[in-house]
Amino acid sequence: MAILGRCEEPTDGVHDYCCYLRDALANEGVKLALTQVRWAEIGPEASRRELLEAVRGKQDTFFLLQYTALSWSRRGFALPAVGILKLLKKTGARCAVVFHDPDGYAGNRAVDRFRKAIQRYAMKRLVRLSDLAIFTLPRDRISWLPADARNFIFIPVGANLPGPERAWEEKHSSTGSKPIVAVFSLSEKPTLAKEVSQIAQAVSKAVKQVGPLEVVVLGRNSESGGEELRLALAGSGTEVRIVGLIPAEEVVRVLGASDVMLFARGPISSRRGSAIAGIACGLPVIAEAGWELAPPITEAGVVLVPGELVPEGFGTALVRVLSDPSYRESLTERSRNAQSSYFSWKVIARQYARAIQTVGTRSRE
Repeated sequence: MAILGRCEEPTDGVHDYCCYLRDALANEGVKLALTQVRWAEIGPEASRRELLEAVRGKQDTFFLLQYTALSWSRRGFALPAVGILKLLKKTGARCAVVFHDPDGYAGNRAVDRFRKAIQRYAMKRLVRLSDLAIFTLPRDRISWLPADARNFIFIPVGANLPGPERAWEEKHSSTGSKPIVAVFSLSEKPTLAKEVSQIAQAVSKAVKQVGPLEVVVLGRNSESGGEELRLALAGSGTEVRIVGLIPAEEVVRVLGASDVMLFARGPISSRRGSAIAGIACGLPVIAEAGWELAPPITEAGVVLVPGELVPEGFGTALVRVLSDPSYRESLTERSRNAQSSYFSWKVIARQYARAIQTVGTRSRE
């Protein structure tokens, strides 16, 4: 049973993650149910009683507590997650924690530093209390993880898309009209303005050398970000097409018809689902390198740009990908191989099933 905290609006990536995991685990002979702790809607005490009722009589159930700081606290003080895990453990349950946030939130204000300290404390407690700690980054990227932690496993996230491999059969525009640059998901304000500026500068540079381009903007914050991008690129010879929030099946079709993805939501890593969507759909992905970077992302068709070279490096990478068909094809092949080997839900579910089985074996010894 997956235990989720507050639901995000307008889209909830963690909930979608659990749904795709549920479907893939079914093929491994594992039944996964989803239960939400509705603390934001009905209050902490009522939600705890509701959770206890939901787990009553499920002694043989393995629980997967989904952790992000904001899913357990409006302001990111995530200690309530520790209380929920203790509540589950008191019933004698075996529990794993899936860490979708790899570290405390950044910031230099006193309240930011205090929040980060609380978040790290909460995560350390969760690791020690759980039977299994599942991270979406490799161990050497988790600086705060206790050295004596033996219950660690690394499982990258998959793309929250149904059958992304279907995109491999889509016809790419570069064989005919304007090449298409996909931008899937943007951050909220004020970070949005920075991302739009980086994309606009990169595309403007590419247009001068490659010729007219089409930029398709879809996913979270694509409406507001797309309008700003359209203004920034006015007169550059770039067509900006704003798709917005669309069903996952349509995301596969749109990405499959694109030639390259430009990921501007900060550094890429194995926990960035919107970036992995590009890999899963077989696209070359241009992204910033950062401290979270590690295999298997480095094995995919990702063109990495050092942070100090953004956005100029984005533009240079766009030019090469769009003007060199053999290079673009090699990146496409690497993305497809990475999807098949690491990021498909089939592979992810198999890792979960083995890890759960291992914990069950240990508990019987």
